[in-house]
Amino acid sequence: MTYQDYELLRVAGADGICRATIDHPPINLLDIPLLTEIDRLLTLVADDDTVRVLIVDSADPEIFIAHADVALVSELPADDVALHHELSFFHDITERVRTLPKATIAVIEGVCRGGGGEFAMAFDMRYAAMGATVLGHPEVSLGIIPGGGATQRLPRLVGRPRALEVILGGMDVDAETAADWGYINRALPPDQLRPFVDRLARRIASSPQTAITAAKRAVEAATGDLTAGLRIEDQLLRETVAQPDARALLKAVVEAGAQTREFELGATPKPPAS
Repeated sequence: MTYQDYELLRVAGADGICRATIDHPPINLLDIPLLTEIDRLLTLVADDDTVRVLIVDSADPEIFIAHADVALVSELPADDVALHHELSFFHDITERVRTLPKATIAVIEGVCRGGGGEFAMAFDMRYAAMGATVLGHPEVSLGIIPGGGATQRLPRLVGRPRALEVILGGMDVDAETAADWGYINRALPPDQLRPFVDRLARRIASSPQTAITAAKRAVEAATGDLTAGLRIEDQLLRETVAQPDARALLKAVVEAGAQTREFELGATPKPPAS
């Protein structure tokens, strides 16, 4: 199967492994164009009998994915706060990553906050660079909640108290701490990160596809109903975004320079109180 016509992803495949490298300057913003390409990639990988492992990494050593596009959240209608029976577009993509009948690995270098972290948490395995990677969720400081799966996936990974520390505290978590907590699989020195993942991917790809798929399904049976929790998270996100204070804070943080490279690579200040 041919993987062409991507503008924001560099896609290459060999020996049962598909590697998609995010290349969306200046900050790998998780916006509609990037999500659309990821959506198309997942469809192709799912149907490609030659692929057994999907690796996603970044062309930028300082940023994996900065966060989701603030405009996507700001434009949610204020009069739609009911519980939806279908998953949101972003939730649907992350669930497709989670349920992909292939092994999936996220290689995280640099900044990975908000929607970027939620995207990474949907992968089967996550590996990060020591001294370079930071993960975090600043949404509550903007008057909203994480809406791409963090309230559901993070407690399953690190437990309720640590999930609340991350989500309510809004502080960055370094790679070493994230590994200790189970947020990621391992934190590795930058020069060892990709070689380790490549060895792991080759080992997995050497196994029969039927065994990989069956193993994923069996492990999934040990967890609770994630889809129902995602629907509730989506409703609560829309409730918080509908609040005038939250809309003002979202506008203020963009006007303060959010979604510029300089802002994302520096300390993330809280917007001024209204």
